[in-house]
Amino acid sequence: MKATQEHNERIAKTTFASVYPHYLKKIESKGRTKEELHQVIQWLTGFDKIKVYELIEKNVTFEQFFAQAKLNPCAHLIKGVICGYRIEEIDNELKKKVRYLDKLIDELAKGRKMEKILRDTTHH
Repeated sequence: MKATQEHNERIAKTTFASVYPHYLKKIESKGRTKEELHQVIQWLTGFDKIKVYELIEKNVTFEQFFAQAKLNPCAHLIKGVICGYRIEEIDNELKKKVRYLDKLIDELAKGRKMEKILRDTTHH
């Protein structure tokens, strides 16, 4: 599935603050906690809870959000389909990072164990 340039630009310009409440609602409705959400965000981006709230406050776009992130070296282990896209086949780097986050939050909402979500490579 090839995304249009307009679609990629729309994702880049979307603010993290506009999506965060949806992430929270999605996982809390499935019995997961805000702390778990922040654990997942921190694993992927390196942002602690304080930094996440600061970025929400500054109303940063996903482009700015991921420009500041230190992506986890194991992020490439996040695979599968999210929002109709196979993550491994996404050619736009920013979109791939946004879908990594979507996928982790999806797994959290589906009740997956945290060590599986965080791609714990120490237990292999």
